[in-house]
Amino acid sequence: MNLILIGYRGCGKSTVGQLLSRRLGWQFVDLDEVVVQNAAGRSIAQIFAAEGEAGFRQRERAALDLLRKGRRQVIAAGGGAVIDAESRALAKKIGKVVWLRAPAAVLWARIRKDPGSARNRPDLTVGGLDEVEAVLRDREDIYRSAAGHIVDTVSASVEEVADAIEMWYRANDSEGG
Repeated sequence: MNLILIGYRGCGKSTVGQLLSRRLGWQFVDLDEVVVQNAAGRSIAQIFAAEGEAGFRQRERAALDLLRKGRRQVIAAGGGAVIDAESRALAKKIGKVVWLRAPAAVLWARIRKDPGSARNRPDLTVGGLDEVEAVLRDREDIYRSAAGHIVDTVSASVEEVADAIEMWYRANDSEGG
């Protein structure tokens, strides 16, 4: 079994995922890093520029498929990884999916504070909070349909979010560990 963390950019997938993987003794995998490795080291922004969103989503689906055979992985999926129906079905097949949720204003504040976001991710097109709100509105039902569990990250610490996921996982672990 694997745990797949989904949610909009800035919700804490990588930070929580790294802590959770250490606690569980599992491997941490950043899906975006797998995509970059499989694209000969081109950044996500470079892939978007060269191949568009459709090309990137195809690469993302292929990277998720590569992880299908792995077990005991905490996978931080990209913010849009589950908007593709095939990727969403694949994520549900390979693990338990957890949506890390936060309001748009909180996400926007976190994105602006993260220097790696601008360097490694495609630019926001319209810009700012308005775009985060619009994209989040478009994705909320998709995130909800993919998730087996939802954790609100707005006021919880990284440790509290990891605690909530770990408790939920252990209560729903059909593989015994």
